[in-house]
Amino acid sequence: MKIVFVTIFCLLISVLPAFGAELPKGASSHFAQVNGIRIHYVKMGEGPLVLLLHGWPQTWYEWRHTMPKLANNFTVVAPDLRGLGESELANDGYDKSTIAEDITALIRHFDVGKAVVVGHDMGGKTAYLLSLIHPDVVEKLVLVDCMLPGTENMDPVKGGMWHYGFHMAAEFPELLTQGKEREYITAQMTQWLHRKDAISEEAIAEYASHYASPGGMTAGFNYYRTLRDDAKVAASLANQKLSMPVLTIGGRYSVSDKLFQALRSQAVNITGVIAEHSGHFVPEEEADFFVNELERFLRQ
Repeated sequence: MKIVFVTIFCLLISVLPAFGAELPKGASSHFAQVNGIRIHYVKMGEGPLVLLLHGWPQTWYEWRHTMPKLANNFTVVAPDLRGLGESELANDGYDKSTIAEDITALIRHFDVGKAVVVGHDMGGKTAYLLSLIHPDVVEKLVLVDCMLPGTENMDPVKGGMWHYGFHMAAEFPELLTQGKEREYITAQMTQWLHRKDAISEEAIAEYASHYASPGGMTAGFNYYRTLRDDAKVAASLANQKLSMPVLTIGGRYSVSDKLFQALRSQAVNITGVIAEHSGHFVPEEEADFFVNELERFLRQ
């Protein structure tokens, strides 16, 4: 009897909606136990699988504009990455190769063979390593305004961004942002936006509500604390080619064409485009442009 109850409970919890953000019309919220961790994802549409991996300080909700526009032709899945959003907190495993194993297991959970993998920011670093470690599950790769592991400029004295060192420090970022999570996330996102009104206060509040939950900021900072490990893994794979078609999308006022240039020698078949009126958050700052370029690439 106990076994039956546990089985029914697990089935129910796998399809219960997540609290918080309103889902796109026709979307549903699910959970899957993959790679030893409980991952939350939002799903909609029918057709070939397209997986959307968000960045920091975001959740699946980053893709709220993208998902409905792709759902007519694709099964679109947007997970919350390990420790973020509604996904399970973990004490470790925030290096991008481990996150890549989470996503590989999620793709195999759908039993479709391969997926188009789209990644922005930290999700882009994950997608990049995933495509090198498990090319057998990646049909096409789309990297959105991110830098490859090991290529980030973390030195503000040399024009780099100060937040890398702050986020990577032990304990201090939690201490200094405690009780001010929303203010900190708002300031960070506003700094990286070109169009300052592109992401609503409500959307930022949705993101901040998850990071402000117990352990949320630590999980987010852990994505930065593992960047040195990510760089080592990327360096060990630097001579390996990306055999699948690759699209890079950079915001003109952020990464611009740096990502495309960094990948030119490694990708066999690569296309690069620039969102001319966007900063770092291309899927939200230039939603129509982003989806149009993504659909064009998927039709090829």
